[in-house]
Amino acid sequence: MPITDIRKNAEAKMDLSIESFKHNLTKIRTGRANPGILDTVHVDYYGSMVPISQVANVSLLDSRTISVQPWEKGMGAKIEKAIRDSDLGVNPSSMGDLIRVPMPLMSEERRKELTKLVRNEGEAAKVAVRNLRRDANESVKKLVKDKLASEDEQKRCETDIQKVTDKHIAAIDQLVAGKEQDIMAV
Repeated sequence: MPITDIRKNAEAKMDLSIESFKHNLTKIRTGRANPGILDTVHVDYYGSMVPISQVANVSLLDSRTISVQPWEKGMGAKIEKAIRDSDLGVNPSSMGDLIRVPMPLMSEERRKELTKLVRNEGEAAKVAVRNLRRDANESVKKLVKDKLASEDEQKRCETDIQKVTDKHIAAIDQLVAGKEQDIMAV
């Protein structure tokens, strides 16, 4: 693999790490209602487990309430049970065909817990990015060892990889700070 491809490949993998981190952040609930919080909840639909969004319309009623409108009449009870059994800490209630999912107010202790969880997720994402940097640098060193690249090219590439790593670490820090603000703001 040419030395320029190593850097591009590492950057692409780092971008994927950030996307994965963003997805993990959507699972962490803040005091505000967000329909994305139910993306992780799966419901039994004719023998297979599917996300709620595939069997119902998920939307916001107001800033603190999510509404779930099943597309089939018999799915309401199953969806309600799946939401209740999830680890989200919410208590859905049925109103005919409509399921309301109110977001409870968070205690100060729960906010601190969630902030710690966000920081841990951020640290895990940073470790993933740093591991990708290490792998890329090892690939470059192998090219130099096999005499397919010069030491000057190695230094240049390692500098470029470090700049890309720093950019991704800064993006992770920014996402963590934003999520912490969301948790503390409510």
